[in-house]
Amino acid sequence: MDKFTKLSGVAAPLPLVNIDTDMIIPKQFLKTIKRSGLGVNLFDEMRYDENGEEIADFVLNKPQYREAQILVAGDNFGCGSSREHAPWAIKDFGISCIIAPSYADIFYNNCFKNGILPIALPQDQVDVLMNDAEKGANARIEVDLEAQTITSSDGHVFSFDVDAFKKHCLLNGLDDIGLTMEKAAAIDAFEAEATTVRPWL
Repeated sequence: MDKFTKLSGVAAPLPLVNIDTDMIIPKQFLKTIKRSGLGVNLFDEMRYDENGEEIADFVLNKPQYREAQILVAGDNFGCGSSREHAPWAIKDFGISCIIAPSYADIFYNNCFKNGILPIALPQDQVDVLMNDAEKGANARIEVDLEAQTITSSDGHVFSFDVDAFKKHCLLNGLDDIGLTMEKAAAIDAFEAEATTVRPWL
């Protein structure tokens, strides 16, 4: 998993509340167990019409937001089913940070496990960043995980809270497997001792 330290990028505004995981990645795309390849179907039913053609006025189809790395969204983002394909699709599209007033718990935790930083801010601060994101590609928002700050394109600075352990994992690019591998030496030592003490196992 890539390390997340500091991100400066275009933010796409999606001012909708209760965006659920089926909106993020519809159920017909859940057959894969790969983390890659889902970005093209992110927000599929909002991005494409019934003929598979892009809907021009959907935010991620607009030229200025096609390479957005940050998403500014409404309250209760990621509600609905617990599918981990939702953060997979977001990450595969190229978005590494989401800013919203609140999140569904399972989605929120799945983001950290997949290298995405979900930031919860008060509504009035989200509104400022939403307005900033609506300026398009010239408005770059900076997210500094180490300092726990967000800086808008016109200099507004907001602080955010993040769990210390989750912050450590993102800063060091550690998913669940990475965390386990940090203890590889201790695991090897335990197995070696167990083989000596209990050779019948």
